[in-house]
Amino acid sequence: MYPPVMSRFTAWSLLAVFGIGVFLAGLELMITATALPSILLDLAITDQIGKPAFSELRHASWIINGYLLAYVVAMPLAGRLADVWGARRLFLTALVVFIVGSLAAGRGQSIDELIAGRVVQGFGGGVLVPVGTAAASHLFEGHSRPRALGIIGALTFLGMAAGPFLGAAILGGIDVGGGLDRLGIPAGTPLHDALAPAWRWVFYVNVPIGLIALFIAWAASHGWETPRRHVGIDLVGAIVWSVALAAALGATTLIGVADLGGPDPLQVGLALTAVAVVATILTVIRGFRRSEPFLDPRLFRRPAFTSAALVSLLTGYAFATAIIGGAVFVDRVLYGGPNDQRFALGSLAAATALGALVSGFAVRVLSLRLVTLVGLLVCTVALALMARWTPAVSIVTVALVLGSFGLGFGLTVTPRSTAAVESAGRASFGMASAIVTVARMIGMAVGVSVLTAYGSTQIDRLYDRLFAVDPEGWKTVIPADLRDRGLHDGLVVNALESWAANEASGILVGMFLAAGVVTVVAIPPGLALGGRTRRLSAGSIASAVVATAEAGGTSSRDGADELESTIPL
Repeated sequence: MYPPVMSRFTAWSLLAVFGIGVFLAGLELMITATALPSILLDLAITDQIGKPAFSELRHASWIINGYLLAYVVAMPLAGRLADVWGARRLFLTALVVFIVGSLAAGRGQSIDELIAGRVVQGFGGGVLVPVGTAAASHLFEGHSRPRALGIIGALTFLGMAAGPFLGAAILGGIDVGGGLDRLGIPAGTPLHDALAPAWRWVFYVNVPIGLIALFIAWAASHGWETPRRHVGIDLVGAIVWSVALAAALGATTLIGVADLGGPDPLQVGLALTAVAVVATILTVIRGFRRSEPFLDPRLFRRPAFTSAALVSLLTGYAFATAIIGGAVFVDRVLYGGPNDQRFALGSLAAATALGALVSGFAVRVLSLRLVTLVGLLVCTVALALMARWTPAVSIVTVALVLGSFGLGFGLTVTPRSTAAVESAGRASFGMASAIVTVARMIGMAVGVSVLTAYGSTQIDRLYDRLFAVDPEGWKTVIPADLRDRGLHDGLVVNALESWAANEASGILVGMFLAAGVVTVVAIPPGLALGGRTRRLSAGSIASAVVATAEAGGTSSRDGADELESTIPL
């Protein structure tokens, strides 16, 4: 009924493999952004002046969006399959899919081929995260479980932190074309086209790491598997929920979009919203009518589970605001270069990984609600400090504040994961992990869309003020002694940049404050995550199940879930 007992060394070896899987999935969320300019120059159709055409830029955005969409849609299905089929075989399969997707993306000779590879990658990555989390939950009992979940969460965000740095190192440090030329492999040959230019290795780098992880996972997990349930998969429910999720994400990405090059974005967004709402209602109805639904809405009857999903959703919004807002501030207010961007955002992601790791140890001695409360308060204070940023702030201060936010966000990772999996019970570890992660991704998508919509609206307003309404409107925002100079004069340019920096800073103040309010709203559900729970060992659960079944006739499976998830100290 339960996975066989394994040695401590084997358990930690498997945790390391699961950690590599979620690290690679997190890495691919961020690393491709650094390679996108090089990809466009190599694969996109250019206009008369050598720049990618606007339609190609929109098309190429699916190199990132395709991965993200497949990543999110795959998670609930992966969570359900892990609960029914077992986590081991599903994790190994996901690694193979991820490796194949990485090879296909690296080999892509057109944007369409690259997008197809990225979608395959996204499905593999979307399976790795919830299955790795569920497997870690099965591997470790007692106080070791939160620590294992903290490590899994930390490695996910560490992968995101490493993405920009590894991408920059590959693009700047590898001269694949020159090496092939020296080996006598000229340009235009199939091998040369498959290996050069350097951006291809942003995808190829996953292959050797994935193969090593696959071998270790296969060897170390021989004879071990998570509990399997002999029930069918609700394929109709899976399809309906996937449609709901994809439509919701599509509608979210269209917030504030003014032009799609065809249909009206507002009408498309409303249609997608309607599809998402109807599909969600159908999913809930189907969930209540079936004993083994794809997505069981009964999970949300448990306060701790619902609270974990809400905290994940709301903090995801704040996390996206911090990432995008921080990047915009460094770029458009401080006029920092790529190194400043990597320094600031790297500190945020690295601190998030550290916070997630620390939270795994903290919940061993402190309550889930206390660790979450501390994390949310740190996030709120950091967002309040971001709202006070001006063009005079230093990049070091920006990095420190973003790092503080990341630390606070990371502290919420393990409590919400622990609350979700333990309230859902052993039979639903996979789905619980998937729902919490999907909630965070949806929150991030909403945060990015709101920030983009608000920012683009304000930029249009400022442009109209400077040029559209009055071609010489720009003269009203610079010192009077410069108004007789031309628009391209160096002093005028500096004055306009200074004015634009102040305006951008003011725009971001509202976004940071809104994210701070959203974080405060997350405090009540955070307090409902619960206190310290008595995390029973497999043996003690089995004994308690027998006693419960003899006393009241409860099924052993239900009894195990109930005892493991609800007995308080």
